Amino acid sequence: MIPVRQILSPDDLERYLESPACTELIEFLTALNDAIIGVKTTDYIEDSPVVQNLLTLLDKIKQTNDDTPPIDTKSRFGNPAFRDFYTTCEQNLPTWLAGIVPTGHIEQVSTYLCESFGNRRRIDYGTGHELNFIAFLLCLHKLKIITPSDFPALVIHVFYKYISVMRGLQMTYWLEPAGSQGVWGLDDFHFLPFLFGSGQLRTHKHLKPKSIHNKEILEEFSPSYMYFECVRFVMSIKTGSLRWHSPMIDDISGAKSWEKVNLGLFKMFRVEVIGKLPIMQHFMFGTLIEFTGSAPEQTDCGDGCGDHGHVFAFGQEFPDCCGIKVPSAAAAAAVQSDDKFAKPRDVFTRPIPFD
Repeated sequence: MIPVRQILSPDDLERYLESPACTELIEFLTALNDAIIGVKTTDYIEDSPVVQNLLTLLDKIKQTNDDTPPIDTKSRFGNPAFRDFYTTCEQNLPTWLAGIVPTGHIEQVSTYLCESFGNRRRIDYGTGHELNFIAFLLCLHKLKIITPSDFPALVIHVFYKYISVMRGLQMTYWLEPAGSQGVWGLDDFHFLPFLFGSGQLRTHKHLKPKSIHNKEILEEFSPSYMYFECVRFVMSIKTGSLRWHSPMIDDISGAKSWEKVNLGLFKMFRVEVIGKLPIMQHFMFGTLIEFTGSAPEQTDCGDGCGDHGHVFAFGQEFPDCCGIKVPSAAAAAAVQSDDKFAKPRDVFTRPIPFD
């Protein structure tokens, strides 16, 4: 079965937030978070055979990225070669998943994994796509392919490698932030690495949330803690202070403890990610992750976001459900470089002013 969209109205979303499916998702995220409290990214964690298979799967996705170079389009927006990457992965995922997922569930599970790469037509990425990777892992858990004993490695090794693969796609194809503001990601794209990263730090006796403002601490501890690495990455591609280009991250640094940060990010995830119709209208449900909404006839909204009807998520008479197209930081960096039309991979690491 191919999962389909079910949340197509504010009423659908309200019912989902009170549904067993939502509770199941939050409980799964909580269990993953609890499994890595006090665990460093550099700590030794033994990988079970299924975790090793998942890491190999991500290697194949990364190799597909390497084998699909960007096209010189002289455009600051998403590179169309991403569509070739997406199609190649979509065609190969059934084979790649054959040794991991039972045959009868491959079509359903592969849909969530494919959706976690970003939107093929719009060439963008946001927290809704990141959520699909968690849905992929949740499917594996419900099929009893992964167990709670795998959770530490699932976050520290598998999820963190997924973030690395996504950084590669963002660098290669200049994926645009989904929605005008990255769809509520703490950086332009992501939310969950900050949530899990704050979980890692919950029991740390010396490092505080305000430590992110210390460059030496960021450099020293970013290999050990996901949160610090995320902040370091943001600082590496944007110039100026966090207060100016990443005010939400800056505000969070004023919290008194990492426990408050971690718990606060869970509340924020519920309100600003799964509680937002512009995100959840694209999330799909099947027999593994079940929810039934109003499901009206779907039509093409004509803006390149996929085949679906408009959702009046912003209280506008004629809303743009997926936001205004915004070039990525990598694309903006290209304009700042000596090579006006430098290819995406060549310019992403150049810091750019935020204006």
